[in-house]
Order: sequence, then C-alpha cells, then structure tokens
Amino acid sequence: MTYKHILFFLGIALVLISCSSDKNDGEAEVQVASTAILGTWDATELVIDNATASDNTKFAKGILDLLTDKDCYVVTLTFNEDLTASASNSANYVEVNATGTGLDIPCPTEADLESSTYTFDGTTVTTTKSNGEVLNINVSIDGDVMTVDAADLEIPNFSDDGQMLFVKR
Repeated sequence: MTYKHILFFLGIALVLISCSSDKNDGEAEVQVASTAILGTWDATELVIDNATASDNTKFAKGILDLLTDKDCYVVTLTFNEDLTASASNSANYVEVNATGTGLDIPCPTEADLESSTYTFDGTTVTTTKSNGEVLNINVSIDGDVMTVDAADLEIPNFSDDGQMLFVKR
C-alpha cells in the first residue's frame, strides 16, 4: 500500500479543521447553527459512485469500511462551543499486511492531532488552509450523521460526487 492512499484520510481531517476565518459573535443564527455541529464525530463511511471513482478512492473506501467494522475510527473531529476544533487522524499509521487468507489491517494505535478554530453557518464549515486558501465545505447534519461533500475537500484522486459520512458519538 502506498502512502497516497493513507494521505487521503489525513487530507480530510486537515481540510476540515485547519484555521478558520473570523467568526461574527453578534449573529444569533450562527450560534444556533453551530450547536448542531458540536461534539465528536467519527468518519464511518465514504459514499462513492463505483462507476466513476478512481482505484485509489475505492481502495481508501475499502480500508475505511474494514476499520469501521472493527469500531476503529481513523479520523475523528471534535467541534467545541468556543469555536475551537481538534482532529485525531491515524491514517498515517494504517498498516496493510498480506496474510494467507487476505489482507489484515489492524487498528492504528497512534494518531496525529491537530487543533484549530472553525465557523459553521448551518450548511458550510469555513476553513483556511495553511497556505491561506479559504475553503467552504458543504455539510449537512441530520441528527447524529454529518455528510461532507467530497468535492469541497479538494483531495486528489477523490470522486467529485463522493461524500464522507461522520457519526456523532
């Protein structure tokens, strides 16, 4: 397995919670919308169109599916009331081992941690990459499931019509 596959998951976490733009404390709407995103979210599924997705995307989906089935979450995002966020990303530590019966992918025991700030208006998480590029990432939250539009993540080899699903703990 190449690290390009592993970097896929790292990119998701970094894009979602890098640095954010300034928040407007005076708008009650932003505060109310922000409460929906509060909490800890685990990446549990990558929804793709198998007909158009790249092989790298299909492979990354397979790894995520296997680890999620083991209650192992490679990317975890936490959004706090004070508009700070953190991400735990163990994608760099995923190991794929070939065995006589197939592939074995143990749950990583290490993770990279990132801290940042964010803004959320109810449909868009606004972040700024380390190079200063501002990203507006479309999300929808339905109860304990957050769906992130993959096209907004701007990750190479990622299906434009894919979605990453996060489940709230």
